[in-house]
Parts: sequence; C-alpha cells; structure tokens
Amino acid sequence: MRETLIDSRTHGSIIGISDPPAEQSIPMNDIWRLSAVEVASLVRQKKISAREAMVSALDRLERVNPLINAVVDYKTDYSLAQADAVDAAIARGEPVGPLAGVPVTIKVLTDQAGFATTNGLRIQRDLVAQTDSPMVDNFLKAGATIVGRTNTPAFSYRWFTDNQLHGLTKNPRNNAITPGGSSGGASAATVAGIGHIGHGTDIAGSVRYPAYAVGIHGLRLTLGRAPNFNASGPERSIGSQIMAVSGPLARTIADLRIAFAAMAAPHAPDARDPWYVPVPLEGAPAKKVAALCIAPDGLEVASEVKAALVDAAKRLERAGWTVEEIVKTPPLKEAAQLQVNLWIGDNYEAQLAAAEREGDAGALACLRGHAGVGRALNLAGFSSTLIRRATLTREWQLFFDRFPVLLMPVSGELPFEDQLDLRDAESWARVWRAQMPVIGTPFMGLPGLTVATGLVGQTPVGVQVVAGRYREDLCLLAGEAIEAGGVPPSPIDPVGLA
Repeated sequence: MRETLIDSRTHGSIIGISDPPAEQSIPMNDIWRLSAVEVASLVRQKKISAREAMVSALDRLERVNPLINAVVDYKTDYSLAQADAVDAAIARGEPVGPLAGVPVTIKVLTDQAGFATTNGLRIQRDLVAQTDSPMVDNFLKAGATIVGRTNTPAFSYRWFTDNQLHGLTKNPRNNAITPGGSSGGASAATVAGIGHIGHGTDIAGSVRYPAYAVGIHGLRLTLGRAPNFNASGPERSIGSQIMAVSGPLARTIADLRIAFAAMAAPHAPDARDPWYVPVPLEGAPAKKVAALCIAPDGLEVASEVKAALVDAAKRLERAGWTVEEIVKTPPLKEAAQLQVNLWIGDNYEAQLAAAEREGDAGALACLRGHAGVGRALNLAGFSSTLIRRATLTREWQLFFDRFPVLLMPVSGELPFEDQLDLRDAESWARVWRAQMPVIGTPFMGLPGLTVATGLVGQTPVGVQVVAGRYREDLCLLAGEAIEAGGVPPSPIDPVGLA
C-alpha cells in the first residue's frame, strides 16, 4: 500500500489550539461535564468564569467523592483563590495559558506547597511541602486551577489503589474491579467528573493502567519531557530517575494534548530536574504506518483484549493508516525484567525496611514477591543492566524508524478484580505477568498512550500506542483515529450514586 506522510504540525497541532464556538449557555452545575478544551475556551471567551468552573468541580467533588475516595486532600479557599487569579488576569487583558480556568487534580506524591506529600504513607502524613513541584508550577502557569490531591497505593508500588492513611479508592464504573494504580485516584476522579484532567506518574504503567481500568485515556511522557522534582524528599534512586515520569489522564485525546503542552512547557526550561530536555512538542513528519503486535514476546492475551486490538487497527486503517501485523517486537519481556531489577533492586533493603515500618500489605507483597531480584542485584548486575539498557533502547529506536507507532496491549487481561494481587501468591504472579506491556517500555524511556475503546459488560477495555522517544505527538495522532471509532461514555456517575 502507498504510505502517507503525516505531519503533526498541521494535523491536530498540539500548540496553537483555536477556541471553538461557544454560543450555548452553560448551567454552572453542569460545567464539570465539559471537556477541558471546552472549559478553557469558555473561560477565555468570558462565557463562564474560572470561579464558576471551580465551584462546579468542588460541588461535584463533594457529591461523588464520598463514594469513591479519589481525592484525599483539598482546600476550598485555596482552589477558589486560584480561580479568582485566572479571572483577574483575564479582566486585565493578560494572556492565559491553554488550560485557562480548567480544574485539575494532582497526585498526592507530588509537592504542592501547603499540602502533605504523603505517597499514601502514614510515615509521611506530616511531610508538608514548602514549595510547588515543577509539575504544579507548569499547570498553574498554563492557567489551570487545582481542585484536589488524588490517592495512590502506599509507595505507589501497585496497580491497585489502597493504603492505611487514605483508604481504598473505588472504580466509579465498576466497584468490583481496580481503578488501577498507582494513579488510581487520578483515574477515578477524572472519569467521575472531579476535575477535567488528572495528573499521574508512571514508572511501570501507573498512568496507562489506571486509564485502562476506568475507561479513559492516559499518556506516559518520554523520560525528560516534563520536569519533576520534590524538594520535600531526598533524591530518587537511579532506577526511578531514569524510568519514572509524569503524564496526564483525561476523557478526550484533545484534552490530553493541551495537558501535555502544559506539563512539558518546552519554552520555559526548569533547572530543577537534571533529566529535563526542552524538546519541541511536535517532531518531523512521519509515515502513517503502525505495527500491530497482539501478543508481544509470547504474552498470554485475553480474547477481549485481542478483539479490542483488532478493532483499533481497523479504526486506524479507516483513518488512512497502514497497519502491519507483526509477531515480534524488540525485546519487551527482557526489558520488563530489567526494569524490575532497577526499580525494585536498586536500594532494595532500604525500600523493604520502609515498607515494614509502614506495614502496608500491598507494598510488602510487592517487595517480598521480588525478594530474589532485590537481593541478587550487585554492582556487576547493576552495571550490566544499564549497559543492556543502551542496547535495547537502540533496538527500539531502530524499530520506530520502520514503524512510527506500535499498537499493543496495555495488559494481557481485562482490568483485574480489585485487590487480586493480595489473594495468594499465584494471583500476585498472574498480575505481574499480565502487566508486562506497561512494565517494559519505561526501561527505554519511551512514551505510551492508553486509548479507551469500549466496554465488555461493565468492564472497560482499551489499547496501548507506543512511539519513539519524544514522539508523543505520534501517539496522540494515532490515538485520535482510534478514539474516533468510539469510546466508553464519560464523565459518569459512580456506582451507587442515587
């Protein structure tokens, strides 16, 4: 087939988004239903105020959060003051950013001045940040307002969201399944209409899997794409430094675009993160070609997940993409194992000691389950892992020279029954096996996008789009084509809301 070139600079540009018409009158109590793009447009056009958008978000929070426990900390006066500052800037005729007046949530492991950076831990309940992280700064510079802070599992170790400090977060679509983790509070809040964009972090799928579990979209950014730093804590281990990144969760791909632009802020470099690289948001034109790999490295894949991938490939083809099914990618299972070596093995005994002090069952299950890996990592193993990382990163970059994007599973299974990893040893191992597609890609620092595609009964299903480093634009372009074929409805009322 003839290959078509796609230039993200002229098709769905991330920057330079124009305001759509906003003629309709919007009742204030319905603002929470709108997309972030719509809210920002209405605020810029003075059709609604940022305060009205925040009041709607806070009202929604107070109505639905008791059912799902997604937001675990917020201050009404703080949030309203931010909204008033946006309205005042607009009244003065000053420019406001792409998220003008858009209520967002921040994950509770990220420094936000005046709030505790708990990471779901009792031992950090009093760790109150004195300054904002670069991520919070970038949201505020983009005109966003912060409605609250979202839950995470203890130490952000799991794909389930529960801890002894803040409690259990429930999936608003289906209480029987996990809302994902570690950004499970962000996913639950976003799909339930508490804020229009959720901030998450991702070292092993913690943005992509929660989006998958609740039926929305989530974008893992490239290593170095957006600045990160918590002044409240010590420097992270090298494994976390080279694999943990931030990313947005949202109900539309268009909302991910403007959130991505705000978080990356390439025109405002931040010296606090030594890994930060102010790369342009959009890369060179690329072939409109995708590889489809249903079972990478022999992954066992549920029939419903296979069907979602085939359907997504057809959606791409209808949008003019060439899709080639392949049976083999560069090593992914090996990358996932090496990722665990660094994430869990680097400073393992200190991680285990902290988890034992906290006494959290999920954190201990994770660390004890990987005790062999953690205790086996020595200097020679550490060195060989980093050397192998260079080789695998090169292989994947060469792969993306041929296929600009890769379509593959988020997980080998539909979203898990909640707390499945605590049932028994085999269930814990089953979870980790199924998650290989989201664990492996961070080892090479690659971006990845979860696109929700539908529901299997009351259970969401979706697909993952991966591209080369700093090519989030290609992930989003493919994601738009897949999204156009249909997605689960959102925002939704949580299960149990009368």
